Amino acid sequence: MAAKNIMIVGVGGQGTLLTSRILGGLAITGGYDVKLSEVHGMAQRGGSVVTFVRYGDKVAEPIVEEGQADVIIAFERLEALRYAHFLKKDGALIINDWRIDPMPVVIGAAEYPEDIIETLGKDHKVYTVNATEEAKKIGNSRVFNLIVLGVAAQHMDFTKEELEQILSENAKKLFTI
Repeated sequence: MAAKNIMIVGVGGQGTLLTSRILGGLAITGGYDVKLSEVHGMAQRGGSVVTFVRYGDKVAEPIVEEGQADVIIAFERLEALRYAHFLKKDGALIINDWRIDPMPVVIGAAEYPEDIIETLGKDHKVYTVNATEEAKKIGNSRVFNLIVLGVAAQHMDFTKEELEQILSENAKKLFTI
C-alpha cells in the first residue's frame, strides 16, 4: 500500500498530539509502517498545532508536503482554512464545526472569517461534525477528538473492528486526564 498522508490541525490544548498518537497506534495495529511528526509554535498560547501521520507498507519520512494530504482532520474551522492547501485534489477535509478566536480577533485587530466551511466546500470534499457539542452531550468535552477521528476514519483504510478497538482503548485515557 502506498503511504497515506494525514494531517491533524487545531489549536494548542485541543488534543491534536494525542489524536495523532491514537491514529498512529491504529495504523501500527493494522500492520503498517508509521511515521509521526508535529509542529507547534505558540501552542501554549492558543496557537496553531499541526501533526502529521503517514502510514503504509514503507514510509520514508514523517512530513506531509503541500498538496499531498489524503485527509486533513481540523479541530477548528479557521485551522481548516489555514491548512487546506495541503490537501490532495481528491482528499477529504474533516472539520469540527467549532470556533476558537485567535488572539488578533480577541483584541479586535482582525475579524474571524465568515462562511469558512462553505468557502472550503467549493474546492474540497468537506465533512463537518460538531464534535465539541456532541462530546458535551456525552458529558466529557475532552472526547470530541475521538468523535472527529471516528468521522475521519470513514475516509481511511481501517476496518470497523480496528477503529472500535483503538477508540475504546484510548477513550479510557481521555476520561482520566
